[in-house]
Amino acid sequence: MPRLRDLLVQGLVLGLVAWGLFLLFAEARSRMAAQGIPFSFAFLSQEAGFSLSEGVTYAPGEGLRPYYPSDTYLQALLAGFFNTLKVALTGIAVATLLGLLVAAGRLSTNPLARALAAGYVELIRNTPLLLQLFVWYFAVLLKLPPWESALSWGGVILSQRGLALPQIVLGGGAWGIAVGALAWWLLRRRPPLAWGGLLSGVFLGWVVSGPPVVFAFPAKEAFGTRGGLLLSPEFAALLFGLIVYTAAFIAEVFRGAILAVPKGQWEAAYALGLEGRDVFRLIVLPQAVRIAVPPLANQYLNLAKNTSLGVAVGYPDLFSVYSTVANQSGRSLEAILLVMAVYLTLSLSISAVVNTYNRRVALRWRL
Repeated sequence: MPRLRDLLVQGLVLGLVAWGLFLLFAEARSRMAAQGIPFSFAFLSQEAGFSLSEGVTYAPGEGLRPYYPSDTYLQALLAGFFNTLKVALTGIAVATLLGLLVAAGRLSTNPLARALAAGYVELIRNTPLLLQLFVWYFAVLLKLPPWESALSWGGVILSQRGLALPQIVLGGGAWGIAVGALAWWLLRRRPPLAWGGLLSGVFLGWVVSGPPVVFAFPAKEAFGTRGGLLLSPEFAALLFGLIVYTAAFIAEVFRGAILAVPKGQWEAAYALGLEGRDVFRLIVLPQAVRIAVPPLANQYLNLAKNTSLGVAVGYPDLFSVYSTVANQSGRSLEAILLVMAVYLTLSLSISAVVNTYNRRVALRWRL
């Protein structure tokens, strides 16, 4: 009976929420109809007529290509989504590594490393992200030398136009990587043979078709760069800001997880003759990751949603493109519903990936 009562209460609350949302939606539709604006998504097929500073979109029959002003509103929103996805996925990967490094610094026995890591965490966590984005964009990137006197070293070019980096391009022997990966998968239960199969596949592809990957270094020219990967100032400001900000919170997640590993695990590892680095890498870190994964999902979701602040530095993310589409087409309700659905899908996808990994790790270690 208590379970049935709880289900009835939850169903009642859910029904009330759904009823309230339906009333709000019906009222909005009636107001729009009274103004001669029927609720419709047909505007997505109309020509956008505005340009974006950067971004790719999908065109039927052409695949992924740069966005043009002659594209539709749907393709403009798609270009904004790709820009958001690029920042979110890159930021999650780099922020995780930086957060783990800072957490190790906070737990270090070196007083200088410990103080620097603690200062970084306290400074970044207690200042607004929007302010940090402004600092990165206006006080750092826009104060770099102009293109004519750009800084260049080791294949990296830095100027007010952005950051040009060497780009990794697949070479003719890239198929050897696929063959080696397949061999590793088939022999994964025998690590020596698995790694031997991987290296053999890569080597075979290299001998037959050339190197599997090639580094394309940027070349400075009069009006821009040729080759390489160019990060615009807007993209770099948003990416750096999100990485630095989120890594401070991830560092505390990792630090708490490492401290939650029982002290006996450290002592037992030392008693077996393992050195400090091996103790952390083989014994402590795997157990800490299991503890850290659930709260890490929250930080990943925050980073993905914080990409919407790119509008403050002029980066054409999904929210920025939505603002232009809504103002130009007059379809603010339809556009915002579409954007909310995209952000919800992105967040649920990240949660699903993290939760799947968490279940796999928990099951493996439970055995």
